[in-house]
Amino acid sequence: MKTLIQKIYVEEHHSFACRTYKTPHFETAWHKHLECELILITAGNGTALIGDYIGEYKQGDIFLLHTNVPHWFRKLHKKTIGSAVVIHFLSDFWGKEFLSLPEMQPIARLLADKNTGIQLQNGLSNDIATFIKKLEYAEGLDRIQLLLSCLLKISHSPEQKVITMASSTVSSSAENSVIESVIDYSFKHFLSPISLNEIAATTNMSVPAFCRFFKRNIKKSYIDFIKEIRIGHACKLLRDTDRAILDICYNSGYNSWANFSKQFKVVSKITPSQYRKQHQK
Repeated sequence: MKTLIQKIYVEEHHSFACRTYKTPHFETAWHKHLECELILITAGNGTALIGDYIGEYKQGDIFLLHTNVPHWFRKLHKKTIGSAVVIHFLSDFWGKEFLSLPEMQPIARLLADKNTGIQLQNGLSNDIATFIKKLEYAEGLDRIQLLLSCLLKISHSPEQKVITMASSTVSSSAENSVIESVIDYSFKHFLSPISLNEIAATTNMSVPAFCRFFKRNIKKSYIDFIKEIRIGHACKLLRDTDRAILDICYNSGYNSWANFSKQFKVVSKITPSQYRKQHQK
């Protein structure tokens, strides 16, 4: 998809959309839309790029993305099946007067931060997953009641993590195509050294122009972006394998233990060995 603004289709007899997107329809690259999005991942895993956030997603994860938050759920392997139940709704689809009612204030506050993305945690995630699965097949007022129940429960729960507060940008179709190509190139080559000259050359920009362009759209420098991809890859290896930490260092795009250890602590706030101890299954 080469346009940043995605048009969400809503059936005539519904006021908001709720449907399953499964491969190949799950594969929507870097995009945004006017609707808020509540998404339950039902199959697949990979990297979530949401605003300025880079992190893993997996089956069972739930994210609430406010209006115009750019995002891309990029599968770890192209051949795997990606699937999600996705609810798209305008924040005022039920009417501004209804949203201003005293009883609606918790939900109004939840939806007020238009550039925010959150990830649900623990018991909250399990409860909302149950609501979403019911909502997919509900009809009539039951759909609105279930959505209200989701948003009300989220608004009252501390079991959520704000993952981005990046402000929105308005990008042209041509700019978005460049962003997609840069992100795709980065994921294909992050295990090897990537210089600013190299990545800028893929966009036909000078290094200063590319750096300004990238930070304007992704809200972080390219150096920080590629660092977070590499450390995220290292974290997955630390959790899911028993490979030696030094081996993981050299298989995460680093050729220096000192640099790897330093950058890992910058991103994760703890050392690689502490991370493994906390997270390994």
